[in-house]
Amino acid sequence: MRRAAVIAFRTARLAPPRNLAVRVRSGFQSSSYVLGLRHASGQPKTSSKAGISSTVTPTSKGASSMYIRRFSVAVISGLVGYGAWYTYKGQTELSSGGNPFSAAQQRGFASSPVPGPRGEVERKAVIVGPDSLYTGAISGEGPISKQIDDAGRQVLEMLTPEQSTQVLRRNEESYFVGRGKGVVRYDVVQIPSNNPIEDDHSEKIIEIPQALATATGARSSGSDWMFWGVFDGHSGWTTSAKLRQVLISFVARELNNTYKASLADPSLSSPTTEEIEAAIKTGFTRLDDEIVHDSVEKVLKANSKVAAAELLAPALSGSCALLSFYDSNTKLLRVACTGDSRAVLGRRGESGKWVATPLSVDQTGSNPDEEARMRKQHPGEENVIRNGRVLGGLEPSRAFGDATYKWTREVSERLKQSFFGRTPSQLLRTPPYVTAEPVVTTTKIEPSKGDFVVMATDGLWEMLTNEEVVGLVGQWLEKQSSEQNGNSGSSWAKLFSSQQKGLPVEHHQQGEKKKGKDGQKTPIRQQQWGVKGGENERFVVVDKNVATHLARNALGGRDQDMVCALLTLPAPYSRRYRDDLTVEVIFFGDGEKSGDVVLNKEASASAGDAKAKL
Repeated sequence: MRRAAVIAFRTARLAPPRNLAVRVRSGFQSSSYVLGLRHASGQPKTSSKAGISSTVTPTSKGASSMYIRRFSVAVISGLVGYGAWYTYKGQTELSSGGNPFSAAQQRGFASSPVPGPRGEVERKAVIVGPDSLYTGAISGEGPISKQIDDAGRQVLEMLTPEQSTQVLRRNEESYFVGRGKGVVRYDVVQIPSNNPIEDDHSEKIIEIPQALATATGARSSGSDWMFWGVFDGHSGWTTSAKLRQVLISFVARELNNTYKASLADPSLSSPTTEEIEAAIKTGFTRLDDEIVHDSVEKVLKANSKVAAAELLAPALSGSCALLSFYDSNTKLLRVACTGDSRAVLGRRGESGKWVATPLSVDQTGSNPDEEARMRKQHPGEENVIRNGRVLGGLEPSRAFGDATYKWTREVSERLKQSFFGRTPSQLLRTPPYVTAEPVVTTTKIEPSKGDFVVMATDGLWEMLTNEEVVGLVGQWLEKQSSEQNGNSGSSWAKLFSSQQKGLPVEHHQQGEKKKGKDGQKTPIRQQQWGVKGGENERFVVVDKNVATHLARNALGGRDQDMVCALLTLPAPYSRRYRDDLTVEVIFFGDGEKSGDVVLNKEASASAGDAKAKL
């Protein structure tokens, strides 16, 4: 069991007061209906408190709707803080709990100074207020550290575009799959917002034996089961880490038993689709039973708080799970979804453009089908779904862990009194309210058409639509194909080329089901950030890893100031504006057979770099 890092609170060193002149260049407009935050007043006003003055002026007509603020901040010495965010010549000690970056990385984070209009040195910075976020310019050559003024503002030196790219690419991985079984490559990236990141992922290829391959209808001895999983944790990282470790094994065991049973029956050539989907569901629910219920029995038997701390952690936190299972022999892709992560298929249409087809449905209290299911299972409980959440609290209606929605009140109270636990909701009447049973879809993959699948946690879908994601992958493929023209060593991208301009994707008409009434989340962050402009103004192709390419464009794309500002914010402030991001893209195709899975070094972080892996 890993121990949680403890943040040490200490008093900042006394330093002579100095003035930091902050001129705001641009900002992000917070959304009151998304975050419950208030907009700053558009009327000019001046406040003076403890030597701090600030003037707020509205933007000129025709300019951005975001407010322009001009601050003159006097840094107050002797404030209580929890560690500097930035170092200067190695003289300032860092607290391990308040910063997602390493000390070595921070020493290189000083922005290049540029002369201001009055000859002063200026650097870009982010000003974090209690209800708003702004980018601006800091005058002066001194170091910027984490200091809080009486108005609740914090000044952070903003990452440069080059430093932001380093952050984006720190956890990227890419692999060429030379199995000759219909998969040619997959890319994955993780961008943390929580500290530590609560997302996780897992991949596995299982070569099934000759006898079992017969049950799949295989004509040759070589047949692969390929698994890809992304896990969106909440209320902690332990549940998603547990899924990374064992979920694929649980599902593969059930599939193995199902296929063996078909071998024993001469009347069956292979399991039915229903039997395979049932096996996947059994693997999910058996693991959740172990996490939620078996752990309680073990804790009560051990009667130890040490055992309780280890065994109950995955039960008390929670995680969504999205698992794809590809049978290389049948070319069938099964996608099992528990929660609100999403998988989308990209396939070339008759027009030559890509068509986006969702392979899963977001399972939240805002999904009408999920709400109807919940109300049927808990008749007479008006608040079983309240404000789109289970009992008014949990957004996903299906999840691993989240035991306080599954245990009886008596179990929760007993564990809380004797070991560890949380107080259950006052609305809890007839648990369990949340299930880990997934909804499974089956799709025939066509490798010859260059199909691809994007799997991602909801952090991506809060920022981009299905069509934008598929179109961005198509745009990336066009760029790779044009760059690799004539390079036979990297010819896989040519399988996908069609030389389309813009986002090569077919856009569907926005009918009633496409306005959020089908349960799919809409990209609310676009409204929160005030994103404007067309595809040519918003998106950019600069990354070799397609998952990183999607993450970059989700965070602002061509708008480098937005990308830099969003990546500058440390936890927990970043969580107001973006979620953890885990993105995985699988490319299907008829590639060469080498038998190996090889790291694509061009699109992967250096093996020597420390990974933010749990």
